[in-house]
This record gives sequence, structure tokens and C-alpha cells, in this order.
Amino acid sequence: MEYLKKLPYLLQSLLNICLFLLALALSVLLISETWYIMQVVYKSLFTRVDSYYEMLGELLIFFMYFEFIALIIKYFKAEFHFPLRYFIYIGITAITRLIIIDHDQAISTFWWSVSILIMICALFIANRKKSMEEH
Repeated sequence: MEYLKKLPYLLQSLLNICLFLLALALSVLLISETWYIMQVVYKSLFTRVDSYYEMLGELLIFFMYFEFIALIIKYFKAEFHFPLRYFIYIGITAITRLIIIDHDQAISTFWWSVSILIMICALFIANRKKSMEEH
């Protein structure tokens, strides 16, 4: 029965190691995305090819990597707790990227926009609860 008491600590350690490895992989991808964005900017400066949608989509991917890394950092700083706000930020960024990349159908863009509004309302409620606890 003594090993059952140690099991949560073992699983927590395994989770921490996996999250650390995930943060390293995301950091490599963030650097790779930065390099790609620099190449796109360089190419558009000399060839006069303006691909604003591609550039904006890549920037939003960059911010998603950044947000996931920030989420993992916050997890370790908050003593092994994921704040809900960060997941909402990631969701808003992901849907914004989806709208920018795939905006052919007006009705689907409308529903994606409604989902962003719902997430912003949820973020407002989550932040209001947090600010009430602080005061």
C-alpha cells in the first residue's frame, strides 16, 4: 500500500518531464517559425510579392507557439496549475487564424466570430472573478 501513496508524485514527475520536453519542442518550432517569417519578409521585399494573408497566418501561428510556451511556464510558476485564461487566449488566436485563412463562406465566418465573442465573454467572467478575489 505504500507504493500507492507514491504514485501521484511519480505521475506528477512524469507529467512535468513531458511538459518540459514539450516546451523544448515548441521552442524549436517557434525559432523555426521565426526563421520562416523572416524568409517570407525578405522574399516579399525583393520580389514585390505581397502575400498578406500568408504572412498574417504565419504570425498567428507564431503567437500560438508563444502562448503555448507561456502556458507551460505559467503551469510551473503556478505550482502545477493551468490557468483557464491562457486556454481562452489560445482559442481566440486559433479561431482568428482560421477566419483569416479560410474566410470564403460568410456564414461560417459569422459563426466563428460568434464563438470568439463567447470566449471573450468567458474571459471577462474569469477575469472578473479573479479581480473580485484580489479585492
